[in-house]
Amino acid sequence: MAKPALLPQSISALAARTQFGQVMKRASSAKQERFVVDKRGEPKVVIMGINDFLTTIAPETEVMAAIRAASKRNGTDKMSMREINREIAAYRKERRLTNAGTKRRP
Repeated sequence: MAKPALLPQSISALAARTQFGQVMKRASSAKQERFVVDKRGEPKVVIMGINDFLTTIAPETEVMAAIRAASKRNGTDKMSMREINREIAAYRKERRLTNAGTKRRP
């Protein structure tokens, strides 16, 4: 993975708006370019690729790395959102049934 440029490029909000596709392509490329978008000369936002963001700003914690590795081993890393939601609903239903069976009525 390429290292991001040390200094981000400054671009105007108008240029970011009119050339957004190109800016996204450059930010997500192997060069991992970063852009500071300014409005009337005042910096407002930063545009950077997701891989650059995840490695520099929000690195993965050890716990999340372990969860991801377990998911790969179990083959659940390729699940769709629909499948994930189905699994969550099934777990919650099972839990409700288990909790209802263990509660005593006076």
